[in-house]
Amino acid sequence: MRERGLLPEFSAAALREASALRGAAEGPAAGDVRDLRHLLWASIDNDDSRDLDQLSVAERREAGGCCMRVAIADVDALVQRGSAIDDHARHNTASVYTAGHTFTMLPERLSTDLTSLGQGEERLAVVVEMLVDAEGCVGRSELYLAMVLNRAKLAYRSVAAWLEGLAAPPPAVSAVAGMDAQLRLQDQVATAMRSQRHAHGALTLETIQTHPVFEAESLRDLLPDQKSRAHELIEDLMIAANGVTARYLEGRGLPSIRRVLRAPKRWDRIVALAAEVGEQLPLAPDALALNTFLARRRRVDPERFADLSLAVIKSLGSGEYIADRPRQTVPGHFGLAVSDYTHSTAPNRRFPDLISQRLVKAALAGRASPYADLELDALAAHCTAQENNVAKVERRVAKSAAALLLAGRIGEVFDGLVTGAAPKGTWVRIFHPAVEGKLTRGFEGVDIGERLRVRLIRTDVERGFIDFARER
Repeated sequence: MRERGLLPEFSAAALREASALRGAAEGPAAGDVRDLRHLLWASIDNDDSRDLDQLSVAERREAGGCCMRVAIADVDALVQRGSAIDDHARHNTASVYTAGHTFTMLPERLSTDLTSLGQGEERLAVVVEMLVDAEGCVGRSELYLAMVLNRAKLAYRSVAAWLEGLAAPPPAVSAVAGMDAQLRLQDQVATAMRSQRHAHGALTLETIQTHPVFEAESLRDLLPDQKSRAHELIEDLMIAANGVTARYLEGRGLPSIRRVLRAPKRWDRIVALAAEVGEQLPLAPDALALNTFLARRRRVDPERFADLSLAVIKSLGSGEYIADRPRQTVPGHFGLAVSDYTHSTAPNRRFPDLISQRLVKAALAGRASPYADLELDALAAHCTAQENNVAKVERRVAKSAAALLLAGRIGEVFDGLVTGAAPKGTWVRIFHPAVEGKLTRGFEGVDIGERLRVRLIRTDVERGFIDFARER
């Protein structure tokens, strides 16, 4: 982390500020905060997550459609701008999640307690309210402060298994009257919104992420985490809430930090990938055509779809943050097929979301932006740079974990997929276990998306190196 310009430890001043906090935020005068504690709010996150940023709840409307609400932890209420805690968050810009340890953006006294929307805890939140019709189109929306209460802390895996009819309801669902119907309604709304996005070209992608499995202190395996129906539910709600937030700030004349993904620089490689399986894409970037191709490949060849998705993602390039002023035109998000998009739903974990929250609260109070235009420009560039550094740290530790797991398998041959091809190196991901390494021999002429047989020739746990040679 230090090599990448990140701070592994909080300053003494930041820790003093955190320990001096007396309790969770209660909010401003009662008339400015709605009381929504009676609603059936729930969180869905990873099994071991304690830094809970958002809750959701749905309510049918007699006229049809649904009122969808997303509650976002009011982190700004306890993290004062310019404080030592804020300085640390501003420097790192995100929590760093590694196999060995999580380096939280905020002290755990905040992120896993006072600003976390934990089960049974009354918390102050920024609520994004959206009216969604039966086709999944978002109509009228508003933002406001409210007190909320998490009735059920749920996990992706168990909720997904239940929604897909593979398991009984999780105990936390059964324990709350009406929660089962509530979650099915949210799933229905999210599915409709997803269909709308895909109809406009939002990309259907699926990659393989892994999580470490330990026995005592020993790493035993790296198991794949695949996107589930519960992941998609939360993803769809957050995409909608982030779009509403961007438009809300625009409509009130305030700037925002937009999350953008430009048209892919390596569209030619995506066209070539399609041609390799007998399909044709237009020569110019076209999100709708690409998604139609991806959806078809998912149906035709589901076993290899994750490999195709990874190759496409590598060719799409990276997202970035850009400061947007009212009436200014900025790029949209190619992968989501939206023109208005910010990050606002994870202020415990990402600094751009905390910036968005401060801008929203300024708009709610009728105040000017707390950030000057040039400062927002600098923050957007800094957040993009630090996001890349965080990703490099996470990948480096993941590679060290993978190198440790493979250290005793030198000389074995694996099936692999080329995930990167550039002058600085060619990279291959093997399938079992799902880890990535460098192709140091036989890389000439290969490109992203090609399948190869490779031999493991070296590992270096300390440096996170895994080297392969191509088998002819």
